[in-house]
Amino acid sequence: MNNSIKMIIVLTSIALVSGVVLSGVSNWAAPHIESNRIAETEAAIYLVHNNARSYKKIETEFGKVYKVYDEEGIPIGYSIVSEGNGFQGKIRLMIGVDTALTKITAIEILEQVETPGLGSRITEDEFKNQFRNLSAQPSVNWVKGKTPEKPNEIEAITGATISSKSVCAIINDVLQKARIEKQSNKL
Repeated sequence: MNNSIKMIIVLTSIALVSGVVLSGVSNWAAPHIESNRIAETEAAIYLVHNNARSYKKIETEFGKVYKVYDEEGIPIGYSIVSEGNGFQGKIRLMIGVDTALTKITAIEILEQVETPGLGSRITEDEFKNQFRNLSAQPSVNWVKGKTPEKPNEIEAITGATISSKSVCAIINDVLQKARIEKQSNKL
């Protein structure tokens, strides 16, 4: 047999075996990845609402919303999962808001693939803490290179303005949709 035919057979065999192994690993890992994602999301409910003791899941047209309650069963707000485009890819986050949907209690970044050392700084407490007790009326805005002066402003990360703007845009988009749902008595 010719050397080139032998090489083709060997390379094809390696490619087939590799494909089968990768497919098997992917099929095995997918449910574990999904269960970890669900656990992380449920943990974030309590991170964005420190005094929450229970929640009720609400399916909406725009995604998952968790109505959170204190220890006496009184509603204290919503934890809303949302995602949108960042600089490198999708940013998925959890937003805690009050029952009127006007004040953000906190945010938690669940997933992101932003540039390491720049856009990935959206996961740092220094950035996320700017959203604690932030007014969401009429929308969340950002400023660059100066201290925020209004109760609805955050300071964008230097060198990662697009990632910072993206987080604000994701929050504004989902809160607008949530307000419409609330007006329709669906929340």
